[in-house]
Amino acid sequence: MPTAALDAEAREILRANDLGGYTVPTHGLYPYQWNWDSALVALGQRHVDEARAWREIETLLTGQWDDGMVPHIVFHQVDPGYFPGPQEWGVEHIPPTSGITQPPVAATTVRRLYDSARAVDREAAARRLFPKLLAWHRWFHDKRDRDGGGLIGIVHPWESGRDNSPDWDAALAAVDIADVGDLRRRDITHVEADQRPLEDDYLRYTALVAVGRDCGWDPALLRASSPFWMLCPGFNAILLRAHRDLAELAWALGETSAATEIARWIAAMEAGFERLWDDEAHVYRCHDALTDEPVDGLGSATFLPLYAGAASADQAAQLAERLSDWLDQVRYGVPSCDPADPRFEPKRYWRGPVWLVVNRMIAEGLADYGFDELAARIRGDSATLVETGGFYESFDPTTGNGVGGDRFSWTAAMWLDWASPSALN
Repeated sequence: MPTAALDAEAREILRANDLGGYTVPTHGLYPYQWNWDSALVALGQRHVDEARAWREIETLLTGQWDDGMVPHIVFHQVDPGYFPGPQEWGVEHIPPTSGITQPPVAATTVRRLYDSARAVDREAAARRLFPKLLAWHRWFHDKRDRDGGGLIGIVHPWESGRDNSPDWDAALAAVDIADVGDLRRRDITHVEADQRPLEDDYLRYTALVAVGRDCGWDPALLRASSPFWMLCPGFNAILLRAHRDLAELAWALGETSAATEIARWIAAMEAGFERLWDDEAHVYRCHDALTDEPVDGLGSATFLPLYAGAASADQAAQLAERLSDWLDQVRYGVPSCDPADPRFEPKRYWRGPVWLVVNRMIAEGLADYGFDELAARIRGDSATLVETGGFYESFDPTTGNGVGGDRFSWTAAMWLDWASPSALN
């Protein structure tokens, strides 16, 4: 399909998934506002309606808690087709929300909206959002830096954004599922079961929701009682990059005190990343904070410290070499799991498929370190996947076929803002 036609289709998808102030990832499968989906979708919306892109972030932040946390789902309206819904989370907030967060890309998006603003009073718009973003970033260091080492822990796989990655298998195996009861899954009525997490995985996800609900989502109680506490290089890289972008906004807005505070967080995180580096394998690994042990296997998060500027030049070169090896084993990159891992499944959720949002972050990181050819290869693969497979949630790296939900908002957004040939103009 010609570029102009794909551009038009992407814009139409964003309009169709717009429920008035927030965008659903896709109808049916995901009927609410998801945190990092929404922030990334705003990057595409700026090519449709600049003011609407800012409103997406403003609507997301209506779900912010008093302590600063921005939840991973905001339940703006009731939809019985999704599980677990507001009742299962047990959060007392208006609008209702989930009890966990997600990768904090919002500050990075706001900085890009600020830098590219044409028809919007960017200073006024940024000033409305800045204190809320600052409070969220402060929450991470106040509530989720378990040992003061600078890295932020996640208490549920869903917080990582890479929900079903093999990175979580060992830690999830220790989660007690005896009292979970029957599940009311709706996802497999929208998507083939071989593209979704297994039943056992959902039992463990649901058990972790119950742990949080039982402690009232109190951060201190959750820190003491959660059986799942992981340090993810991908999550921390996205936060570190967001810190850098929030600091730039702070300086632009004259918020010097905030800029100084953010600089301390950046320094702590930069030092903390060394904890995740595997000197023998030359990669970043997830760590189980409860056992202080690295996980086996690798997901695509191992490359995201490039996006954050957390790697040294030598580490970046080693990551680029490992990534090239991955790409040589599949037809399209970047797979979400090491293709040589026996747990690699090219169609199953986050255990193999390619995601354009992660591709973009990895490609930007590679370019920042001077690996322009490799970055261009990833961008080219991303464009080809859309051109041949459509606007799916993710893509099989061995065939290019779309998997998961169709007419997906963040895939349309990444096309408009990055992968489309017209995005370079």
